[in-house]
Amino acid sequence: MADSLDALEQVIRERRSGDPASSYVAKLTTRGRAKIAQKVGEEAVEAVIAAIADDKPGLVSESADLIFHLIVLLADAGLSLDDVRAELARREGVSGLEEKASRARSSPGSTSRTS
Repeated sequence: MADSLDALEQVIRERRSGDPASSYVAKLTTRGRAKIAQKVGEEAVEAVIAAIADDKPGLVSESADLIFHLIVLLADAGLSLDDVRAELARREGVSGLEEKASRARSSPGSTSRTS
């Protein structure tokens, strides 16, 4: 049995080419990647606000919205949750500080800075 995220990803992929009048995923897809990315950002901000307010039900709800829109964005970019899983597996056992430093070193034109 597929996990719920895999099932959601499959539904999103199927609905991308549907009728925008009857499918939110199709409507969002026709609006383009920038709009999809904007929705990811909006949902991320809403999740942060819920977290800061210690609104656990709100955080769960906004996290679900964030994950949904992130999967739509991944699909639009021709990527999948398996691509994300592979990256997480690659990072397994690597310190977060080391991993962040390696990205800074390998990015063209990057400068060393902390955040």
